[in-house]
Amino acid sequence: MAATPVASDARRRQAVSVLIVSTLAFTVCFMVWMMFGVIGIPLKKTLNLNATEFGLLTATPVLTGSLVRVPLGIWTDRYGGRIVMAILMAATVPAIWMMSYATEFWHFIVIGLFVGLAGGSFSVGTPYVARWFPKERQGFAMGVYGAGNSGAAVNKFVAPALVVAFGWTMVPQVYAAVMLGTLILFWIFSYHDPAHLVPSNVRFVDQLKALKDPTVLKYCQYYSIVFGGYVALSLWMVQYYVGEYGLDIRVAALLAACFSLPGGVLRAIGGWLSDKYGAHAVTWWVMWVSWICLFLLSYPQTDFTILTLEGPKTFHIGLNVYAFTVLMFVLGIAWAFGKASVFKYIADDYPKNIGAISGIVGLAGGLGGFILPIMFGALLDITGIRSSAFMLLYGVVWVSLIWMYFTEVRRTRVMGPEAGTAPARA
Repeated sequence: MAATPVASDARRRQAVSVLIVSTLAFTVCFMVWMMFGVIGIPLKKTLNLNATEFGLLTATPVLTGSLVRVPLGIWTDRYGGRIVMAILMAATVPAIWMMSYATEFWHFIVIGLFVGLAGGSFSVGTPYVARWFPKERQGFAMGVYGAGNSGAAVNKFVAPALVVAFGWTMVPQVYAAVMLGTLILFWIFSYHDPAHLVPSNVRFVDQLKALKDPTVLKYCQYYSIVFGGYVALSLWMVQYYVGEYGLDIRVAALLAACFSLPGGVLRAIGGWLSDKYGAHAVTWWVMWVSWICLFLLSYPQTDFTILTLEGPKTFHIGLNVYAFTVLMFVLGIAWAFGKASVFKYIADDYPKNIGAISGIVGLAGGLGGFILPIMFGALLDITGIRSSAFMLLYGVVWVSLIWMYFTEVRRTRVMGPEAGTAPARA
């Protein structure tokens, strides 16, 4: 039986309300998740940390935010996004507040594990929002929700000002208050629809079987760079600007936001493009743009001398702060589109299991965001070359391009255009 116009209008209003308030909640959660990317700068000096320890400090919240994504996605399928999101946000408030009282390195590591739960909000909101919209608009809806990644940029605007004015301890106190206020708004303006729930006879173990699906693993690889790389660089860039170009923390955070902001806000456009042109086409171009940007960003500051007829001449090759920021801006745009296109793949291929699959893929992306900053620090300690971080990411993109070529591009050329409309099980 068709819905009445009044019921349809009410449904649309509820869908829009859910999208808006969920995006707000995710933005705040992501802002909290990225907190160490800024307060880690003064903590590095206070605790006398090397680059590897700094990487571990900033990445610790990312670990728990990644590991909880699969169960949170499954619980969202079973119990609904409204209640799971509310409980998750409430659970982080005490830990955020306690962060301001930490004094030792291990204090920050332990408390950071609990603060990191906020990062799991992505696997709650993605299926929760998607199910309120028809299939042809799910890519855009998930893109809008995913724009909450811009919380990384909000953190870069807010946290440096608080650090300079009041010291780093003020940041977690303010963030705890903001999280609590956002929780109240979310509960008031969100809705629950029992029709969105997965039947209760679906077991946790059954949903985890998706880990054996090679297509899911491929999407995990894509997401490990477009999201994992985004998280890692969002945590790493402020100190990179400070160390590489000698900038003040406020200026460094502002320039780092040139990467974080488009990397979050423009995700909605990536969702729209994926709806219109398909997830494969968007992801393919995202990987190639990433390959070019990371190739240029990988080149270290270099001075070399050559012998000429007029004697030795020294030349310098390297990116100045302006060229570096432009490349980071372009990379942020590409990854914003890529984050949306990967989840369009999921909505198209696994419409009845979005929560579990998005949790698994989100886990892979989050683990990338955890492992990469530690590897950035280790590479810096070993080589002394700051751009080694981009060399590592360049290699990850190569893997994604090769995998995509053999499972999608080459397959489409051999089997015809219609092959691109069905998931490749490889």
